[in-house]
Amino acid sequence: MSLPDALTIARAASVPFVVLLYAWNFDGHNYWATALFAAAMATDWFDGRIARSRGRSSPLGSLLDPAADKILVLAVLVMLVDQRVVPGWMVALIVVREFLVTALRLAALERDVVLHARDLGKLKTWSQAVAAAVGGFAAAGAWRDDFAWRTLLLAVVLTWISGLDYARVAPRLWRGGAAA
Repeated sequence: MSLPDALTIARAASVPFVVLLYAWNFDGHNYWATALFAAAMATDWFDGRIARSRGRSSPLGSLLDPAADKILVLAVLVMLVDQRVVPGWMVALIVVREFLVTALRLAALERDVVLHARDLGKLKTWSQAVAAAVGGFAAAGAWRDDFAWRTLLLAVVLTWISGLDYARVAPRLWRGGAAA
């Protein structure tokens, strides 16, 4: 297994620990949870950089990397809804978009077309991660909840703009053309 794949698997494996830290009520638990979340998300940058520098990407990494990101970010956002830091409707909009784009990617794969990550999709992932971290620090009392709310609202907007960008290429997929 390559180092980038191992980092991706470690990111996915961190999810139960991050969730447990948010859920387990002890002094400073939200700081610990947010710190672990931030460290886990940092592996996304490192695994991509290492894979590109070595000119090696794996099929496993291509599938697991975006899944690990989604699972980790969405788990934190759900925990922040539980703590009443961010509104559930915003998280629901993000979850819906993620499922729709995943369905679009699966439909493309059925047509032997790989719908690669787009630049807006990468921006979306990082906007969600930043919003989750800001929300985590708001849950810890370091920032106000309204700052977390505004950060997540920006992430919701970028999430849906990114989703529309993926949907823009869908008609070519249905006609059997290559994805852009």
